[in-house]
Amino acid sequence: MPVVLSTTLLLAASNVFMTSAWYAHLKNLSDRPWYIAAFISWGIACFEYLIQVPANRIGHTQMSVSQLKVMQEVITLSVFAPFAVLYMNEPLKWDYLWAGACLLGAVYFIFRS
Repeated sequence: MPVVLSTTLLLAASNVFMTSAWYAHLKNLSDRPWYIAAFISWGIACFEYLIQVPANRIGHTQMSVSQLKVMQEVITLSVFAPFAVLYMNEPLKWDYLWAGACLLGAVYFIFRS
């Protein structure tokens, strides 16, 4: 499997865990004390790191740290927008499109030769 593809897939998987760790407690654990939510979130985030660290190590064989960071931000928005709309029941906003357009500009500049 090409390095960029495997890195992208692993970062996308890690982002699902990251997004869940950061935001799912707002819906699922809102009636619990914050420290319970934090403890559970840390447990979920552990899986994120177990996927994200190998993804960045694989990606760094062909990409710079800056390219990995921009790739991560694009993936983050790609995972977060559906999560916010479908799971958290937030309205879809034009701001997601504009943020995505800005990130496409970042992708262009960081990956151009």
